[in-house]
Amino acid sequence: MRRSDFDITDTIRTTDPIEVGDAVIRLFHGLFPHGNPRPLSRAFEDLSLMYHGKHADYHPCDTEYHDIQHVLDVTLAMARLMDGYQRDPKAGAPLAAEHFVVGVVTALFHDIGYLRRRNDRKHRYGAEYTLTHVTRGAHFLRGYLPRIGLKRAAKDASILVHFTGYERDAATIRLDDPVLRRIGEILGTADIIAQMSDRCYLEKCHDRLYPEFVLGGIARRKMPDGKEVVLYRSGKDLVRKTPAFYVNAMKRLDTVLHQAYRYAGTHFGGKNLYLLEMKQNETYAEAASGLSGRSGLRRELPTTLRSGVRAYPENLIIR
Repeated sequence: MRRSDFDITDTIRTTDPIEVGDAVIRLFHGLFPHGNPRPLSRAFEDLSLMYHGKHADYHPCDTEYHDIQHVLDVTLAMARLMDGYQRDPKAGAPLAAEHFVVGVVTALFHDIGYLRRRNDRKHRYGAEYTLTHVTRGAHFLRGYLPRIGLKRAAKDASILVHFTGYERDAATIRLDDPVLRRIGEILGTADIIAQMSDRCYLEKCHDRLYPEFVLGGIARRKMPDGKEVVLYRSGKDLVRKTPAFYVNAMKRLDTVLHQAYRYAGTHFGGKNLYLLEMKQNETYAEAASGLSGRSGLRRELPTTLRSGVRAYPENLIIR
C-alpha cells in the first residue's frame, strides 16, 4: 500500500527535501551529464530553512495544505515532466540545462508567497495571502535567482510562476521563447497533478484546504453589490464538490496547459501514474460524498509544520 508521505511511485519521501533533491538532481544529471547542479542543491537547502522557520526574515510555514510536502511533490513532478519532455521525440525544441534548473527552482518556490515575513504585523496566518501568494512568489523569485547564480533567468522565473495560479490568465502571460512557455505549462501541470494524485488529497481538502479557503477569502466571496456568496460551506462541502473540480482541472490541463501531462507517461515508460491516481481520487470523492461527516475519509495525514505552529484559529469550524 502506498504510504501517505511518499510520492506517486511510493519510493521517494516527499516530506524530505534531501531525498527529493537527490532524486531531482539524478534526473538532471541523466539529461545534462556536464550540467552544474549547485543552484539546485542551494535551492533545496534554502527552501528547507525557510519552511522550517530557520530563516531570519520569514516565519515557518503555517499552511497545512500548501506545506513543504506539497511543494516538494510538485517539484518532483516538474522534474519528471521535463525529463519526459526532453525524451519525447514529438516534443518541441530541447531544453538547455538552465531551462531545467529554472523550472525546478520556480516549482520549489511557487508557493513561497504563503510564508509570512517576520515583520508582518497585519497577517496572523499565511493562508490570508491566498489571493495574492503567486504575485508575492514572483517578487521573491525576482530577487532570489540572482543570489544562486541565475540572474539572467530571474525575470523569466517571476513570469513562469504565474502558470500555477489564477491571478493572471495564462493566455495573457507574455513569453517570447516557446520553450519557456512550454516550461510554464509544464509547471502549471505539475502543480495540478501532484496535489490531485496525493494519496491523502481528499483528507487534505477536508481538514486543511477548507480552513485556508476560509482565511484566504475563497470560501465566502463578497460581490460588488455587497452580497456575500458562500462557495464552500464546510470541509465536507469541499470534498463533495471535488468531482466537479476534477472535471474543470482536466479541462485546464487539456486546453490551457496543452496536455503537458503526457510527458509523465514518457518519463515512466508507459503509464501516466499521476492521471491514474487523480482519477482514483475523483472516484473516492464520489463515494465519500454520500457518507456523513468525515466517515469516508480515513487516511492518516503526514505532519510537516513545526511543533507549536498553528495553521488556523482554534474556533474555525471545519465539519
